[in-house]
Amino acid sequence: MSTPVTVIGGYLGAGKTTLINAILRRADGLRIAVLVNEFGALPIDEDLIIAQDSDVISIAGGCICCSFGDSLVDAFTKLLALDPSPDHVVIEASGVAIPASIAATLSLVQGVTFLGTVALADAETVRDRARDRYMGDTIIRQLEGADIVLLSKPDLVSAEKIATLKEWLKEIASGAQVIAAESGQVPNAIVLGAFPFGSRTAYPAPEDHGALYKSLALELNGSVNPADLQRILADPSLGILRAKGSFESAPGAFTEIQAVGTRVTYTKADAAPKHCGLVCIGLAARFDAERVLRVLTRLGVTVAASPENAKCETWSHW
Repeated sequence: MSTPVTVIGGYLGAGKTTLINAILRRADGLRIAVLVNEFGALPIDEDLIIAQDSDVISIAGGCICCSFGDSLVDAFTKLLALDPSPDHVVIEASGVAIPASIAATLSLVQGVTFLGTVALADAETVRDRARDRYMGDTIIRQLEGADIVLLSKPDLVSAEKIATLKEWLKEIASGAQVIAAESGQVPNAIVLGAFPFGSRTAYPAPEDHGALYKSLALELNGSVNPADLQRILADPSLGILRAKGSFESAPGAFTEIQAVGTRVTYTKADAAPKHCGLVCIGLAARFDAERVLRVLTRLGVTVAASPENAKCETWSHW
């Protein structure tokens, strides 16, 4: 079974550490491995740590943090040999790294599936940093290669500035979804694409800060052309941030699909899944669930609400 991988990038001070600590706090049984160049660059919250040696930090709940130094491929080889192996790997790129280059390195590693790049950008400073004569080019390239851009510290700027930033980012990161996220408060389902079919039980909502995200879980009955489904999930007008599922692509043949931003990947399934279905998540203000249903129906696919998630659900800050 292939191990899913997400790359998280962004310049120094953009909020990567806050986001990764939040991801680990929301793991809720998912065994997440975080790979970082060196521990000093990624302080893990002390209350999460249960043990530490020279190159591995063990984190409550079965998660770990590992240093990969100069060899990302070697670090992956060690990770994939663990028993039990990680359910998901997060690579924290250094502030001067280009996440797209790390993603290219992943093509050299067997047994992993790249699920996209998340780039952090400080809402208060990103435009000034992008004009910096020394770091500007690196920051622009970080944003250009992103599938999701998280605007951190949105509470420090006005709503008008956030709107202006989003328009600016549309020009630089044209294929990315842009989300304002205070203190790393974004569901792991969106950041990692790691969520079970038809269930949100792994993502408890501790406090209601306003309905921000909407999910839709569907059963798909009958064959679906992968190219047709890819075109639907990559359509920005539908407002889908993340999607994941399995479907019958031909009689007796099944395909797994993942979508983030405009990036859609699908692979042949080794066996028939327990569910043929699709989970879509988006910002409540943008996600057009009814249109998703209409488009799928026009393809001739029989669509039914899944037993585990019989209606479209709205989520709050997590």
